[in-house]
Amino acid sequence: MRESKPMSPAEVAQSYDVLAPQWAGSDFQRDNGMSQHLRALQFVRTPGKALDVGCGSSGRFIDLLMERSFEVEGIDISAEMIRLARQRHPQIVFHHADLVEWKPPHAYDFISAWDSVWHAPLASQETVWTKLLHALVPGGVMILSTGGIDEPDEVQNARMGVPMYHATPGLPALCHLIVESGCVIRHLEYDQWPEKHLVVVVQRV
Repeated sequence: MRESKPMSPAEVAQSYDVLAPQWAGSDFQRDNGMSQHLRALQFVRTPGKALDVGCGSSGRFIDLLMERSFEVEGIDISAEMIRLARQRHPQIVFHHADLVEWKPPHAYDFISAWDSVWHAPLASQETVWTKLLHALVPGGVMILSTGGIDEPDEVQNARMGVPMYHATPGLPALCHLIVESGCVIRHLEYDQWPEKHLVVVVQRV
């Protein structure tokens, strides 16, 4: 249910600028999403190029992928997240960009889109997911998380301590996009039930 008008991507970036130091701190929950990523990586044929979408400043998924011999890049809309991420991993290519407007420079063997794409405007959800699905090489794998509801929806609140916006195309639409993009679902779970946090592992055929 919508609580107020949608936030713009620039406004989302400003909120994450505020959160960036917390996410880079030692008390950040670095295990969040790790077991799901380990499961997704089991489907990867050969390590190659990887992309961390909404990489933030913690660097936990980048560390995981580097340990498995991936050549990793990160993208985030928050300037402060990118600044701190570059301090942690100065050897990594980071893209400071709005995912809606950004064009992948090449295809990837693995994409992590964990708790990130749901900040894109509802009207851009299907476009962004299609772009990322087509950015996988044949056999490439993507792990994504989104709101696991049946219908498209968007919401704004301040539960994270700052104004924040979330949107989802809905599970039926997402499944349709996956198939239409030449991909298959390898794993799907509601990992935080009864919260409708949906995790999907996708592979391009």
